[in-house]
Amino acid sequence: MKVLIVLTSHDKLGDTGNKTGFWLEELAAPYYELTKAGIEVTLASPEGGQPPLDPKSNEPDAQTDDTRRFEADPDAKSALASTVRLDSVDPTAFDAVFYAGGHGPLWDLAGDPASKAVIEGALAADKPVALVCHAPGVLRDVTTPSGAPLVEGKDVTGFTNTEEEGVGLTDVVPFLVEDMLKEKGAHYSKGDDWGPYVVRDGLLITGQNPASSAPAAAALIELLQGTAKP
Repeated sequence: MKVLIVLTSHDKLGDTGNKTGFWLEELAAPYYELTKAGIEVTLASPEGGQPPLDPKSNEPDAQTDDTRRFEADPDAKSALASTVRLDSVDPTAFDAVFYAGGHGPLWDLAGDPASKAVIEGALAADKPVALVCHAPGVLRDVTTPSGAPLVEGKDVTGFTNTEEEGVGLTDVVPFLVEDMLKEKGAHYSKGDDWGPYVVRDGLLITGQNPASSAPAAAALIELLQGTAKP
């Protein structure tokens, strides 16, 4: 089986002068969950090549066993340095798609036509799509074949307003993930701030925050292996 992991190419945190990008745990945890299950992983980003890492995600208090393993893994680092361009991807060539978060996706992937095409193409081919933390924000412009918002009427989660407030970026991000999902008609739910929380609705899997990365990947694997509960 093959899974595409999509990362941001955006590195500017609004007008703050600070850097952003993808969140390391949200790549490392699913990367090792998937490879441990014998699944081949391909990394992609809008611009291809080395995507920007949010520097805060590599600070000591944000590190996990998976992030430390990833940083010391030459094969993983090589794959990260040479992501494929997202607009070159045929989603039907993969069994599923996983979107890692970080704040970067709110600026580039949320409005990226190639990202929209990958998600819509995967779902049209009955392939699951998982998104974690800020990555559910990428669903903003994704629609069903009838033109309705994809998330309308669907059970989803994503980075909460209170979590965004907790990191002090409510007035910096282009939109709040929780608010956007609700505005698009989703049935949004959440767990405790910073605790793992995953929701599955059919082929769509969403995780609330970095701690939800590994559980979201596990839910995706269950779906791919046919062991998920209805």
